[in-house]
Amino acid sequence: MLSTFLQWFTSRRTIVAVLCLALGLGGPWSVSPASAQSLSLFRDAEIEDTIRVYAVPLFEAANLNPESIEIHLVDDNVLNAFVANGRHLFLFSGLLMESRDPNLVIGVIAHETGHLSGGHLARVRGAYENASAMVLLSTILGVAVGVLGGGAAGVAIMASGSQIGQRQFLTYARTQESAADQAGLRFLEATGQSAEGLRDMMATLSENELLLTNPEIPYFLTHPLSTERVRAIDAHIERSAYADAVSPPDLVDRQRRMVAKLFGFLEPPRTTYLHYPNRDADLYSRYAWAIAKYQERLMDEALELIDGLLAEEPENPYFHELRGQMLYDTGSVVEAIPSYERAVALAPDQPLLHIGLAQALLQFDDPASWELAVEELTVARRYEEDSPRTWHLLGQAYGKLEMEPQSHVARAEMHFLRGEMDRARDFAGRAIQGLDYGTPEWFRADDIIAAAGNAGGG
Repeated sequence: MLSTFLQWFTSRRTIVAVLCLALGLGGPWSVSPASAQSLSLFRDAEIEDTIRVYAVPLFEAANLNPESIEIHLVDDNVLNAFVANGRHLFLFSGLLMESRDPNLVIGVIAHETGHLSGGHLARVRGAYENASAMVLLSTILGVAVGVLGGGAAGVAIMASGSQIGQRQFLTYARTQESAADQAGLRFLEATGQSAEGLRDMMATLSENELLLTNPEIPYFLTHPLSTERVRAIDAHIERSAYADAVSPPDLVDRQRRMVAKLFGFLEPPRTTYLHYPNRDADLYSRYAWAIAKYQERLMDEALELIDGLLAEEPENPYFHELRGQMLYDTGSVVEAIPSYERAVALAPDQPLLHIGLAQALLQFDDPASWELAVEELTVARRYEEDSPRTWHLLGQAYGKLEMEPQSHVARAEMHFLRGEMDRARDFAGRAIQGLDYGTPEWFRADDIIAAAGNAGGG
């Protein structure tokens, strides 16, 4: 979790070849898949909720089902975003942290929604057509992406990026880029929002292009020049009824909380303190400092700060979640449970909060707690059927309860979503041996065996 649900995937802050991504953000530097090393995906309920608040009106304006589109956060300090498989939107932390106004992030999402609504690169081939975000990211960028859950060891995946190639996945024709720009502008207009944020991002890209001299860089082969795109956006702004529309205060507040949280978790504490030099300046500074102190394991100061925030906003589920994580990670599991429970009660539709509570419950040597963990994870599954983390914990919970066939099914699901097809088939085969024919679990295991075989699992 970032707060209770940061899922770290190997090392951070690796600059990657992102020049062929859908929007072309982040500067067109070329890094080969072999040298790109690794990327990190992370999860956080509060940040994902904020992004959905930004994105849902745009999805609806595009006649897309918001529930069918998954949002993924990439820990990399480049300014970038892209879509894949017609239902996955990837946003880079650098874009989120450098956006002082939510309108810039919204403008980027509007452009990506243009790609989604246009069906651009809607499918990738073979076994990855229904892959998890982790497998998609490692395939598209040709980098190693690991899985880390709680205290479990990370399991790295190296996908076949060298076999398929980034440009086959993320090469957009100039006409598609222009079409996505124009569609994004329509969606902004339909939702009463300014295109100034998108224009500012394109202007930044235009400045970066002035530093480049190699005309063969794939960025230029797959994207219209950003200067041309800026002119097109300027023309739209001149005739837009919402050219001067400002971001609503509630969205500005969400953006500032998101940036503070990202600084606290993704930057070294010293950097966070320099960015927020006055701890008591406002809520956002206290939020960032609370997380930075927690990162330094200065728990008395961290808990004092989060308790102060809770005194100010006692109904904030994410403050309760953060308090629970602080206590859980420092071994005070019993004390963490009430904070997790309060977070779940305040935001029952947030699956990551249910998973955080379940993870804590699994630390007890108590079958009743394990059964409660299964209940929490069952709720989480209703929202996130393709979360490897959920299936990992379910496998643990069923194993503790000595429900081995159910544990094997859960582990088979986890390995399938990680792209580990041989292991998925192995666990599914074990599950079938102990399940009654025709039960939902039996059919699930049977489906995994078939799907893993079709995906090249042997």
